Amino acid sequence: MELFADTNTDTSQPSTIVLERDEARAQQIESIMEQQPPRQSLTSHRWALIDSIRGFALAGILLVNSVDITEVGSRLATAGQLREPEPTRVILDLFVQTRFVPIFAFLFGMSFRFVLDSARRRTGSHRPWAMTLRRMLCLILIGAALALIYPDNILFEYGIIGLVALPVILLAPPIAVTVLGGVATIAALVFLGSGTPTLLGLILLGSGCAAFGLPRALENGGRAIVLPFAILLSLAVPALLWQSTEPWDPRFTIGGAFGIIFAGLYVTGFALLWRTRLRRPLAAVFDPLGRMALSNYVGAAAIFFLLSRLIDFPAMPSILPVVLASLAVIAIQSTFSRLWLRTHSYGPIEWVWRAGTWWKRPGSRRQQEGTTAQPAS
Repeated sequence: MELFADTNTDTSQPSTIVLERDEARAQQIESIMEQQPPRQSLTSHRWALIDSIRGFALAGILLVNSVDITEVGSRLATAGQLREPEPTRVILDLFVQTRFVPIFAFLFGMSFRFVLDSARRRTGSHRPWAMTLRRMLCLILIGAALALIYPDNILFEYGIIGLVALPVILLAPPIAVTVLGGVATIAALVFLGSGTPTLLGLILLGSGCAAFGLPRALENGGRAIVLPFAILLSLAVPALLWQSTEPWDPRFTIGGAFGIIFAGLYVTGFALLWRTRLRRPLAAVFDPLGRMALSNYVGAAAIFFLLSRLIDFPAMPSILPVVLASLAVIAIQSTFSRLWLRTHSYGPIEWVWRAGTWWKRPGSRRQQEGTTAQPAS
């Protein structure tokens, strides 16, 4: 405008002062943009629902593991003194056994994707497989150490199967990983049964679904989850009736194959409850368990190993005392984990696992408020 023009300036030429001022302003804006944190990606965000579902799955697994570790009633069963299945064991077989391991394996696949994507962000395109390879090797070592007191722990298997899944998840597109995971899971259930044979398919399936945004869909799903829940519920009822005709350990009967149905039912049901007033108590109990899942898994195994050295569980006619003890351990671990995470970023064994994954010492103290949460370790 003429009103603000410098009368001593030749207006027929571009003003060097204006150009310098615009250039300085552009540099200032660019500097501000560089200082802003990058927009959170799907895998750089910590999903509270996923952590809570992981804790829920861990609680179910601990209920079963405690019975296996203590070998409760095994001496009486060998002597033929246990004839009628007790109600507690029937409930455990129908609603807990083989129901939570598929959830845990699926979430392990999700975490696999989170860590791999985090490695890509940190290293660019240079060797993201190295971090994940070290992660699986560390898990194998932790599982081998735990085998000294709990030979049937699943950590060693997860590490080995994770090594098999690594090149597939790293090289194949997410749609191929998802399809392959689904086919492998179904094939394992049909031809090999539940348990270890399904782990590879579930890990691949979880990784593929994480790439397509399932964590956000579960967190914000609402009505979109009602239909899957209703379908799974309609399948679960006849599955229960069918399984009740074979009153044995579902790991060795048709009940194991139905575990996938109940796993999906539990996850979608939990996600629906997450949208209600129950969200806060669910998160209070299960979120700490899930964020320190590895430490709590190892810790519970150690606790029941020590208890089995003090108490003659094999001579007990009922598994009810062990189940009640498991619930007490879960409550104690949830409380301890909540207190620990107030001052620490990771659980003690998660800290070791993370150090082995990234090959550097992680921060032991909790991050300051406002910092971006890291994906599950």
